[in-house]
Amino acid sequence: MHWYTDVIRRYAEFDGRSGRPEFWWFALWNIVITGVLFIVGAAVSSSHGALLVDLYGLLVLLPSLGVEIRRLHDTNRSGWWILLALIPIVGTIVLIVFFASAGTPGPNRYGAEPSSGAAVA
Repeated sequence: MHWYTDVIRRYAEFDGRSGRPEFWWFALWNIVITGVLFIVGAAVSSSHGALLVDLYGLLVLLPSLGVEIRRLHDTNRSGWWILLALIPIVGTIVLIVFFASAGTPGPNRYGAEPSSGAAVA
């Protein structure tokens, strides 16, 4: 759970690096929370499920962008590569490959290698 809270704490930090565990655990928690919010909202009313998910999406927009950009930095890529998401299907697939790629060992132009045991503070 600390991966999720660490990313939320660093919500507007777009410099530095984030390792694979930090990124993927944050993504997993987002999927779980989104699913729970949708189920709870749909149980209350058919239109509230999507509303809760949309509000949550707005709340985690900056932390998500931050961790995605830091993850790209870990692979020694500019954060501008995030714009690939604007290309339907292919851009998303390419970004998933980038996010799943191993980070640059040792320091790179974006900073020191993130610790494998804990999120970099």
